[in-house]
Amino acid sequence: MLQLCNCQPQKECSSTDSIPALLETDDEIEDLFNKIDRPIPKVSIDDVEKATSAEETKLTVVNPKNYYCLEDLLFVRVDAYDYSGALKPYGGDYLRARIYSPATNSSASGSIKDYNNGTYLVKFTLFWEGTVHISIVLMHPSEAVSALWRGRNQGFANIKYTGNFTSATSYANSECGFHLDTQEEVCAYIDKRDKEAFYCVKPKNYPCEALTHMNSVNRDHSYLTEEEQLLLSRSNIGLEVSKPLKPVKVSSCGKQEEPSEKCRTGSYYPIPSGYFSYNLWKPIHCKMTQFTNNDKLKDFLKGKKLFLLGDSTVRQYIRHFAENIKIVDYFNHTEDEMQSWQKTLLAINLEKFIYVQWKKHTFPFVSKTFYSIKEDAYMARQIDQIGGGENTIIILTLGQHFRPFPFRTFIRSAINVRRAIERLFIRSPRTRVIIKEENARDMDIDMERFSDFHGHVQYLALREIFEGLNVGFVDGLDMTIAYACNVIHPPLEVLENLISMSFTKAS
Repeated sequence: MLQLCNCQPQKECSSTDSIPALLETDDEIEDLFNKIDRPIPKVSIDDVEKATSAEETKLTVVNPKNYYCLEDLLFVRVDAYDYSGALKPYGGDYLRARIYSPATNSSASGSIKDYNNGTYLVKFTLFWEGTVHISIVLMHPSEAVSALWRGRNQGFANIKYTGNFTSATSYANSECGFHLDTQEEVCAYIDKRDKEAFYCVKPKNYPCEALTHMNSVNRDHSYLTEEEQLLLSRSNIGLEVSKPLKPVKVSSCGKQEEPSEKCRTGSYYPIPSGYFSYNLWKPIHCKMTQFTNNDKLKDFLKGKKLFLLGDSTVRQYIRHFAENIKIVDYFNHTEDEMQSWQKTLLAINLEKFIYVQWKKHTFPFVSKTFYSIKEDAYMARQIDQIGGGENTIIILTLGQHFRPFPFRTFIRSAINVRRAIERLFIRSPRTRVIIKEENARDMDIDMERFSDFHGHVQYLALREIFEGLNVGFVDGLDMTIAYACNVIHPPLEVLENLISMSFTKAS
């Protein structure tokens, strides 16, 4: 978007004495927002004792057996109780369910049905033999979910952006953001086609085109009450439901079928879409090819251009290729830039004619350190600039940096990306596009801004937005919940499976 204002006719950069009205909201955005909003609880709390308690909540195996067979279903009923021991009359708790066997490094997610009356039904499929443990985790009680959703959509005040305006001899910093409450003169950076906008207070003696760098920090601000903030303290997040269930025994019973058809683009599956066994991801509807061998990776990427678009979780791909397994070399160009990890990365292999590039998406992008925006563009615009073709692969992700901002901001950007992919498929229908869905992340971060609940609703929205488009989904959320890796950058064992699933669908 900001490359800069007067160089692309579809963009408008101007100074103004007042903030323009927020860009109109399309019906498509409102329809999807309402669909996601409908099942989210709308409750308030003035006493933490009335919130769902992991310790008081009860678990019951609905179909107990002495032993189970492979592919049997295991049903667990969850009855939510508050801290006073009263049964909850409504649902909306953010739960996570998984089964696991440490002896074989096996694990899988479970699906959860909310009956909206305090009762939930968890369904597990028993994918492997042996002793299988059961875990139900209360990530957030429904009261915290309600607060997170309300607070997120209340405004933009939780993140403060600072723009750096430069000239040949000086610079000035100025407040920026999606919405500014100011009477000062403002620079408006607007993408008219895609209806995306960003604003900065205009420094004296600097034109709007002088904006070159940006950073952001968490503002000392909250949309939540003291009781709601208490529910989001680390001691109340990701709590194992007490009185854990006994492990179950699983035998083969003569069943051991694996899918034979290769995973392809154009289809996606609900959780659980697969499971780990000996740290290898096994999709249940299709077959994944392992791309962990260096020669195999080089042969697959030979003669190809791989564009990685998004945040640092997809940046892991190029770092793995260049720094861990060294199948490509960075193109090191010296830059006297006020930026660090956010800079565009390019890596090549001249012998195999491999080209790999990572480029961040622009607003919203959250980083305490300043980064250059001189070559930035919204992801939809980046896709528009890719020629495509049968030797071009695009792997994109968007989500983590959108979590602190109103949900409509995410919906608009995702819809614009879909439209850009549709345009790409018109001019280059053989281009492969893979969407790496966002993964679970740390629990010791600022939950109001970065909770995995925000990622969960974005995950649901992406499935709706890209339905029917011939893209490949890589379910990073399912994988990281199954593996229980609650870090923003998954460990090598998970990363290699994410890469293998991405390339299987792109082959």
